[in-house]
Amino acid sequence: MKLRHKSARILIVDDDEDDFIITSDFIKSIPGNTFSIEWCSNYNLGIERLLMGAHDLYFVDYRLGAKSGVDFLKEAKANNCTDPIVLLTGKGNYAVDIQAMELGAIDYLVKTELTVEKMERCIRYAVERAASMHALQSNERKYRNIFEKSKDVVFVTDIALNFVDVNSAVFNLLGYAKEEIIGTNLVDIIEQSQHKKFLLQSLPYKQNVNDWEVVLNKKDGERKYCTLSVTMEQNEDSGYVQGIIHDITNLKKIEKANLQGEKLAAAGRLVRTIAHEVRNPLNNITLSIEQMQHYIKDESMELYMNIIQRNSKRISDLISELLYTSRPTDNTLNKQTLQNILDDVIAASIDRITLKNMKLRVSYPTQMQEILADREKMKLALLNIVINAIEAMAEGVGELVIDISNTDKYAILKITDNGCGISEENISRLFEPYFTQKRNGVGLGLTFTLNILQAHKAVIEVNSKQGSGTTFIISFPLAKTEENDIAVSEENMR
Repeated sequence: MKLRHKSARILIVDDDEDDFIITSDFIKSIPGNTFSIEWCSNYNLGIERLLMGAHDLYFVDYRLGAKSGVDFLKEAKANNCTDPIVLLTGKGNYAVDIQAMELGAIDYLVKTELTVEKMERCIRYAVERAASMHALQSNERKYRNIFEKSKDVVFVTDIALNFVDVNSAVFNLLGYAKEEIIGTNLVDIIEQSQHKKFLLQSLPYKQNVNDWEVVLNKKDGERKYCTLSVTMEQNEDSGYVQGIIHDITNLKKIEKANLQGEKLAAAGRLVRTIAHEVRNPLNNITLSIEQMQHYIKDESMELYMNIIQRNSKRISDLISELLYTSRPTDNTLNKQTLQNILDDVIAASIDRITLKNMKLRVSYPTQMQEILADREKMKLALLNIVINAIEAMAEGVGELVIDISNTDKYAILKITDNGCGISEENISRLFEPYFTQKRNGVGLGLTFTLNILQAHKAVIEVNSKQGSGTTFIISFPLAKTEENDIAVSEENMR
């Protein structure tokens, strides 16, 4: 609230009544004033009135018995009091003047040098400065509130990119407490080395980077896809950097799932077209060979006929298998427990794990995670992932980790191996028909798995590093959530 200096409420803290009368007379002599002036005769009562905040301005004598005006300023500062205080003294003292200013005194006046003009200027300056300070503090509280409550990570670093201040959203995004990340360098939580190099080289030159997509590492090692905006600012020191980190991990997952669905649908259309075009001439070849076998009795020719016939059948079988994996699956969805499905998958693969002398670690939550699923098809889909993981690991040192956790809406399954890993380039092709890294693989297993998972409205994500292993993360809608969505949809249709 902006105060008019001519109507300020003033408290004079002075243990000498004569000095109080002289000081108040100077104040009353200011033309046009309507000041409310009160007197306080001792230090303790003055502090008490200060902390009550009932006045706009305080004149405090330097000598207050056993205490001093400097002690008054120190106690005001210790109590975070920002009301304007003017220190009065009988004679000038440069050291006291400097100390008073350092402790937050608004002005320092020598009683013997007082005039009406000096008093008017002091009061006007003090009250106007106090109003400016109140407005500044109000704005600071407002922007601090925005800073703290932002769901995005808002931060300040020094010029070397070491965190100086950050809001509490950093815990939700990266798992670090505010105290833990202060002093950490921003570059250290960025995953890609080329991105680290780009930021260090471009920021001093460009002064800002806007909506730059980066991958950040959480405290527990999980990766988060984010956009980073940073701006380099200058101040009286060397400067600082301010920025915002916005989480786009869920958006990336949705984009990836949509892209997988689009690729699968496009591959399905292509497969059906090719299958139709190939099967017609293939049927003609098969029928022709069968007819020719009745007329050709030469044994050497019969050998070639059999080769043609076997390979025609093989092509026909491959087309049938490809058509089966590319078309949407028909599922009979019932409420199933994810832990029970995984138990069946582990039972089906335990012999492979034992024969290769591998370790198996399983972690389930205490509460059963119920999903809507076609049990047999889901077993096949998950078994495909588990077998791929086993085959990717070396005998005797392999370790397979199966972990189930949950959020409010999803059951989250993680299948992790410490095998050879997958390159970034190949991850993007992982679910394509006929893409395989196995010597004798056909490349349809994961395509079939993706088809089943998408039919169950599950979202799959793959994290991998070559030489460090692979993690498949599958999010299943919980049965209660799924049923609620169906009920809401039916209600909206009425």
